[in-house]
Amino acid sequence: MGEKRWENRYRDTVVCIDEYVDGVCTGRLTNPGLPEPILFHGVMQFLLEMEKLLDDMRFPEPFTRTRSFAPAAAPPSNTVPSTAHGHLATFNLRVLFRQNASWQGSVQWLEGRQEESFRSVLELLLLMNSTLKQGQSEEST
Repeated sequence: MGEKRWENRYRDTVVCIDEYVDGVCTGRLTNPGLPEPILFHGVMQFLLEMEKLLDDMRFPEPFTRTRSFAPAAAPPSNTVPSTAHGHLATFNLRVLFRQNASWQGSVQWLEGRQEESFRSVLELLLLMNSTLKQGQSEEST
């Protein structure tokens, strides 16, 4: 009998990278729980917006914060907007844990059809950056 895989699509966030100039990326975050995409410019804004989104979704809970019972929020729809594609790259980001003041999970590069696990935010950023630098070198040739 095959393994059952639990799906929670609203926990996936699509990161659309529209511009990458001198190592600075500009794009948007889309998630079925958001009424509209969140725009970001630069890595710091990306990280702050993503952390706020994770806090708002209350998943995954940070390892160091006290948890409490609260009224459940209405579940968001289970579809990611079909317009969620970046001009340069699109990543499906799934954060499974927030431990040791970092994130752990998996990132899928949609155009390249590749998926990698990451153990820290730094590792996530390096994976995304390798894709963006690769795309930049292909454009310049």
